[in-house]
Amino acid sequence: MALISTTSKPDFLIIGAGIIGLSVALELKKQFSDSKITIIDKEKNLGAHASGRNSGVLHAGFYYSDDSLKAKLCRNGNNYWHAYCDEKKLKINQCGKLVIARNEGEIDRLDELYRQGQKNGVELELITEKQAKEIESNINTFNKALFSPTTATIDPHEILASISKDVLNANIEIIYNRKFLKKIDNIIITNSGNFEPGYLINTSGLYADVIAREYDFSREYKILPFKGLYLHAKNDSLKLRTNVYPVPDLKNPFLGVHFTVTVDNETMIGPTAIPAFWRENYSNLNNFNLNEFLEIISLESSLFINNNFGFRGLALREIKKYSKKKLIKTAGTLLKDINLNNFTSWGNTGIRAQLVNTKTKKLEMDFKFEGDKKSFHILNAVSPAFTCAEPFSKLIVKNIKSKLN
Repeated sequence: MALISTTSKPDFLIIGAGIIGLSVALELKKQFSDSKITIIDKEKNLGAHASGRNSGVLHAGFYYSDDSLKAKLCRNGNNYWHAYCDEKKLKINQCGKLVIARNEGEIDRLDELYRQGQKNGVELELITEKQAKEIESNINTFNKALFSPTTATIDPHEILASISKDVLNANIEIIYNRKFLKKIDNIIITNSGNFEPGYLINTSGLYADVIAREYDFSREYKILPFKGLYLHAKNDSLKLRTNVYPVPDLKNPFLGVHFTVTVDNETMIGPTAIPAFWRENYSNLNNFNLNEFLEIISLESSLFINNNFGFRGLALREIKKYSKKKLIKTAGTLLKDINLNNFTSWGNTGIRAQLVNTKTKKLEMDFKFEGDKKSFHILNAVSPAFTCAEPFSKLIVKNIKSKLN
């Protein structure tokens, strides 16, 4: 009885105050205006993980198959953030993106990417090498390239701060330093106080699978973390006009090492997709968790030995990118006559909470969620989740309403 008497009882409890959790809270308030909504987060402030360690790129939506949620949501999300930044007077760099083919062997994939963009209704231009060089003179493209005019960059922390104000203004509670520990019946036990929600929504990113299993979900899924590193220049000597990307391998969800032009017109090289050894493996042994290490190293070892989805080759290639020299050399294939020796500083490390299907031994390429009339769990919300956050939150709440009816 003592446990229940000290327990807060919101109508909706959201675990995770990242961009998805905040956006879902706002949409819930629109649909359930009289409800009490509480968001808890284990960190002491916003943006400690994926949402705040984001590259800041607003994606256009041409990488994803037309039957995917990513394709259906990305274009609308891009439009939403453009309008939101304009309305709130937030920074946005309308720099666009060039996707290049470095040799004749990549032309077919470039053409396929263009066809995919047309299917997805994305504004995308197939341009000549000459036209590409008019946009970025040192581009190293073969014969032609793609230009995405709606790709842009924003400041993730500025967006998060603004959205959190919207949340608080909507009379939604955000409580920091509240770490989910376990569930007993319908009681959520945290490190400081307990909750008995009418409905639980799990938007906890790297720990989404762990919390979901407390509710008997994510039975065939586990988070496989990948470390994303960026290199920054010690000065701003390299001034690119646009983001420059290679043609990606569409068999996996990573876009390859590229040049990102930030919202402040600085340039960075990355990211890597290095397999991490525990969920918050940002640097050295910080946040080391032995149980996570053993669980994840066991999964990675199995994938490596069996070479599921080409994991062995991916891991060996990516680990080499811990070397600044190797990362710079990889990026250097995208540009001509450029001195990249100024790129000497590692930026803020990000970790991609990538879901893997433990039954099929394949990466989940699309957004993934599960739920019932008591709880809902966003298991895979990787890139372009930040771009998609607003329309994705509408889809999530629509699904929740269908469970409650």
